[in-house]
Amino acid sequence: MTENFRPRAVRLRRYLAVLLATGVGVVSLTSHAQAIDNVGPRVSHLARIPGGLGSGSTIGPDGALYVADGTSGSVDRIDPHTGAVSVYATGLPRRVLPIGGAVDVAFVDRQAYALVTMVSGDIVGGPHIGDAAGGIYRLDGHERVSLVADIGAWSVAHPPKTGYFLTSGVQYAMEVYQGGILVSDGHHNRVLRVTLDGRISQFATFSNVVPTGLEVAGNRVLVSQAGPVPHLPDDGRIQALSRHDAPHEVARGASLLVDVEIGPRHQLYGLSQGLWDGVMEGSPALPNTGRLDEVQDAALAPVTDARGTPLVLDRPTSVDFVGHTGYVVSLTGDVYKVTGL
Repeated sequence: MTENFRPRAVRLRRYLAVLLATGVGVVSLTSHAQAIDNVGPRVSHLARIPGGLGSGSTIGPDGALYVADGTSGSVDRIDPHTGAVSVYATGLPRRVLPIGGAVDVAFVDRQAYALVTMVSGDIVGGPHIGDAAGGIYRLDGHERVSLVADIGAWSVAHPPKTGYFLTSGVQYAMEVYQGGILVSDGHHNRVLRVTLDGRISQFATFSNVVPTGLEVAGNRVLVSQAGPVPHLPDDGRIQALSRHDAPHEVARGASLLVDVEIGPRHQLYGLSQGLWDGVMEGSPALPNTGRLDEVQDAALAPVTDARGTPLVLDRPTSVDFVGHTGYVVSLTGDVYKVTGL
């Protein structure tokens, strides 16, 4: 267990004290925990999004899983129990490259927002890739979307200090933070802060570490880093950022790290896409080399099944948790459940 990731610990102790005092529910809680420990974590297929290109996801206010679909220009809703898929919102700019388009989704209170990337800008020394606005869109209805912040245009006007070849950047993930939204840019090596009225500013800048997933823990922001090519395990790190303290490393040790999330029992997890395929900068991992890792003593260790064998994932891109279950989205558009955590 990593330090200081227990924001509800006091309330949990009080709740358990009430259960002990009244004699209610203690046996069922213990039995449930024993059942989880005996069976162990396991992976099963839940659903497949229509566009066949998975990216970011979130748990909505209704408890369902919402997944960005860059091929269809939509956000899909997945029933976490049945795997039934429906289109929640559409009308977003579609991808113009093998990756991109809608890449993440988040809710601020009950209002949904989508992150769109790589639909505009230029490849340095190469072609112009498009003129659609890449950034944060508010989802106002099934076919009604409105642009909140044009991050692509802002990135062109505010180039990073590190090297780059796509002028509009490659925004990867977003996370709600203090009434606004944080956005990671794995190509321009920075995290941006976006207000809900469209103002954009730099929240954090990095050397060539390739920031990917985001998680908020109190006043701290956790950032997963894939590291530069060839995305070696030692470069796959989780870093904690704060407005009041210097950035510090939380854990390392996973190749092509693409997400970070707080899961069951306040355990911190990292998501490794796997072994980089070596084709080119920005290309994904090899099939079936990904894994879910948990932080243990500042190291990322693979989650294993009841026999001690690491769970295998196929090119995962994001993970979310509900109770003892993780929901993993794959680059292939497949969605998996990891139960028994």
